[in-house]
Amino acid sequence: MQSTGPASYPAETDRASLGSRQWTMKMSILFSLCIFAFPGFSQGRVVGVDEAGFAECNEFFYGETPPEGFTESFHVKICQQYNKEPRFATLYSMEDKTPLYSAFKYTKAAQRGEESWMVEPQIDDPGNDLEEMVHEADAVGSVNNLGANQALTTDYVDSGYERGQLNPSSLNEDDFQLATYTLTNAVPMIPSLSKSWHKDIKNIVEQALAPHCENGARLYLVAGAVPSSLRVKDKVSIPEFLWLAACCDAPEVWSVGFLKRPSGENSIEDLSVEDLEKQLPSGAHLFKKNCGGGSQSQEKMEAILQTINQIQSEEPILQTMAGKHREGQRAQEKRGESSLLRRVAGIVATPFTKLLRIVGYVLVEVVRYMYYFLWYVVKQLSNTAMGGLYSLWNGVMSYVKEISTVLLNIPRDMAKVTANIVTGFVRIFQNTLNLIYRILSIPVGLFLHIMAFPLDTLCAVPIVLKDMAAGVGGTFSLIVDATAALMSTFYYIATHLGKKFVPKLSSDD
Repeated sequence: MQSTGPASYPAETDRASLGSRQWTMKMSILFSLCIFAFPGFSQGRVVGVDEAGFAECNEFFYGETPPEGFTESFHVKICQQYNKEPRFATLYSMEDKTPLYSAFKYTKAAQRGEESWMVEPQIDDPGNDLEEMVHEADAVGSVNNLGANQALTTDYVDSGYERGQLNPSSLNEDDFQLATYTLTNAVPMIPSLSKSWHKDIKNIVEQALAPHCENGARLYLVAGAVPSSLRVKDKVSIPEFLWLAACCDAPEVWSVGFLKRPSGENSIEDLSVEDLEKQLPSGAHLFKKNCGGGSQSQEKMEAILQTINQIQSEEPILQTMAGKHREGQRAQEKRGESSLLRRVAGIVATPFTKLLRIVGYVLVEVVRYMYYFLWYVVKQLSNTAMGGLYSLWNGVMSYVKEISTVLLNIPRDMAKVTANIVTGFVRIFQNTLNLIYRILSIPVGLFLHIMAFPLDTLCAVPIVLKDMAAGVGGTFSLIVDATAALMSTFYYIATHLGKKFVPKLSSDD
């Protein structure tokens, strides 16, 4: 459903407001350049790709589950911190130089504090030693490619746009509020849109959402912006529209969404979270299990939406009554100006009064920024002196270390040289003895062989004679055996023939 927002201000008021905001923007740059550090400063940690969700900042999401569907390679997860404590979570687009959403929990509405904007060093320089958020002035000389992947304060100067917070500082207190002043939590908004957005969100959360969720203790909020192709100074993407999603998990689970378009500054549209997700990039899923999407209490939602409509409808009435009151005052003042002298005195005194106010304001600001400038100079001088002493100390310690290393290595090197010399002499002596032995072994061996030859010859004669006798004896034995065998053969033949023929002769006789 479409809700009606507050009535627009006159054109003169917008122009005056725009000029005042541009002047404030310029002075904030000077402020950023002058101030070096605060006792407790905003910090942001780029969450690694190997860490689950937003690491220690998962507590700001319903069910500790971040929205799904935002998976581009140029998206960076940031756990926004202050004084080493998590304060809210941001998904940042390095391509658009703007946050896609900031997730936070309602703490307590507070007055808006003094602005002190920060940048995230590791978005532009991932290898930088500055792991936490710092002032832009501090990052100028220590961060490579500063501004390549994120917006800077200078991108907003004289652009007609201001840094509009997705997580408004007015919905936070104390340290939570200070942590919201980071350029990774800001998108370009024209002054009237920024004022309307923050006012609407503050009123809706404070008067309609928190009272129906244990005064905000169990209220999870995700505020985002959908980038467009329009850019501020061809760098920072101007949002196509802004959105807010709320989820309460106690005492009853319910959720609701809101959408605000730049073309309708004076209106904000309330819708279900499911319908809001359809307006976001494809695949977007904001809350775990839709935060009771299909089982919400109809009475609870009607009460919340009725409160929202009442808030939106009361704004024009209040502004109309204020206008009528101002007109009545002006008419009464006109009736009270009975004399020409009083009117002339008023006309003459008014410029001087305003001039004195301006001079006083300028003097206060000059004194203030002179203090900041002197603090910056003292800080720089002290840092330079400490840096020089640190470098000198490192140089002296390095020199002493190298000298000590050389002196300690001298005895060891001398021992190594002595051992090598002794080893060389021993090897030379060993090789000399080996050579002498080889030289002397040649004639001695020859002499021994010559001397042993007669002895070996004489010793061989008996063996030879023994072998000859054995050969002769064997030959003789062989002849005897052959003769005996021949005689035995002849005897056998004669005996056989005799036995065959002698009986027949006997029988014939």
